[in-house]
Amino acid sequence: MRIQIAVVGRLRDGPEAALSADYVARAAAAGKQLGFKAVELTEVEGKPPGDPRAEASALYRATPDDARKILLDERGAEWSSRQLAEKLARWRDDGVPCATFWIGGADGVSQSIKDNADEKLAFGRQTWPHRLVRVMISEQVYRAVTILCGTPYHRD
Repeated sequence: MRIQIAVVGRLRDGPEAALSADYVARAAAAGKQLGFKAVELTEVEGKPPGDPRAEASALYRATPDDARKILLDERGAEWSSRQLAEKLARWRDDGVPCATFWIGGADGVSQSIKDNADEKLAFGRQTWPHRLVRVMISEQVYRAVTILCGTPYHRD
């Protein structure tokens, strides 16, 4: 199974871009032994920028048709790190070819994206900057992989 983080907007440089890339690379390396073929971050831009419908189209184009789609949304369910690991393992074992985590643009996502998400995940009820959400989901994917590997990175 592939794990994809599909985000609206591009980060050129900076600490958030570096941290996200680091966690994605770590998750990809550790995940290979668990049957996760790839862990990747895909940046898309809707044209015109700031138009939720254009951004939705860009997210759809970047997402494989058969992917499990998880929208990062403050109104979503709050999963523990272990629950995320269990979901990833279950989807992999059930033959889901790809799990895609969607992060919308600064103005939110269209109703279409909300309606087509298989799951909605929240990092609490606060609104987080999109740059930080990239880092947070990248780290949580890495953490989930380490939980499944049995490494001591995660401590309950």
